[in-house]
Parts: sequence; structure tokens; C-alpha cells
Amino acid sequence: MESRARTFYESIARRRTVRDFSDEPVPDEVIRLALRAAGTAPSGANLQPWHFVVVKNPLLKRRIRMAAEEEERAFYDKRAPQEWLDALRPLGTDAEKPFLEIAPVLIAIFSQSHTELKEGTRVKHYYVPHSTGIATGFLITALHEAGLVTLTHTPSPMGFLNEICQRPTSEKPFLLLVTGFPADNCKVPRFGGIKKSDDEFSSWL
Repeated sequence: MESRARTFYESIARRRTVRDFSDEPVPDEVIRLALRAAGTAPSGANLQPWHFVVVKNPLLKRRIRMAAEEEERAFYDKRAPQEWLDALRPLGTDAEKPFLEIAPVLIAIFSQSHTELKEGTRVKHYYVPHSTGIATGFLITALHEAGLVTLTHTPSPMGFLNEICQRPTSEKPFLLLVTGFPADNCKVPRFGGIKKSDDEFSSWL
């Protein structure tokens, strides 16, 4: 047990969020298997309140980039408090998001407040953001284990994803997961240090 736990830790500890992607295609079956892994995540009353939209079409990726950058410009220029901008500064990010077109796969993740059954009955979902977040974590981990890299992108608001991805307004965009291989010149910011130690983020009673 300890050996398996250590092996998993050593693998996931190598995971990094990147912003420099290659345009190299990703096998569809790898994405399908990662999504299947995400679908095994626990959820409130096992209602699985999520939907994943895999976007590979260049025209749709272009539309997503244009809409996302519009929101990002408003964020950087008007909405973001200075404290937030200061926290982002080490990343060197701005409103330009070329990775939304360069990366071969975008996975738009939606959370569902309820399910509409065929006879018109509405089934309410419980613990929706918690369940969707756990499933997203499973997905990120599965993609990492397959040898891919990801970026969690959350322009705000993300309502444009409903129209572009043809999802009903009853679903709420949760996150846009940029997926692919790292570019040859990919760099990862260090933020001036390492991850918190066990003692800093956990307690034993």
C-alpha cells in the first residue's frame, strides 16, 4: 500500500500547469478514457451533475478565444482589484490567451443544477460545485497520467461557453481545461519557492 501511495505521489508531484502548448494532436481515445475516469468521481446522491464538452474544431476554438479575451480585457482593465493583479504579476499573464487556439483540445466543463427526465420531471442535484470540482480533479489527474499537460482557465463570466458549446442555460460553465502537449520552449513559473510542506497544509489529531 505504501509503495503504491508513494508511486502515485511521485507521479502527481511532477504535474505542472503550463501556458505554452504544442499544436500536436492528442489521440481521441486518450481523452475518452480520461473522461471516463472523471465520470467515476463521487457525487451528491450519485447524480453526477456535470457535462464535459470536448472542443477540437479550430473555428470553435477561435470563437472561444475571442470571447474569453473580451472578458479578460474587462477583468484586467476594470474589474480586478490591485491585490489580485499583484498576485498574478509573477505569472506574466495578460488578456491575450493564444493557448486557446494552439492547444489541440479544450474541455469545457459544465455543472448541472438539475436533470430533466423524458417525461418532464425535474430531478434536483445536490452538492453540485463540490461534485463537479472532484470530477475535474480526477480528469486533470487522468490527463497527467496519460502524459498530457493542462491549464485551468476561468475567464469570468463564462456564459459565452453555453452558446458556443450548445449547452442549455440551466448548465453553468465551471471551468475551461486547456489540454495537450507542452511546447518545446515551455516554461513553468516557480513563484519563488516550492509547495507547502505537509505540516503547513495538514493536521493530525
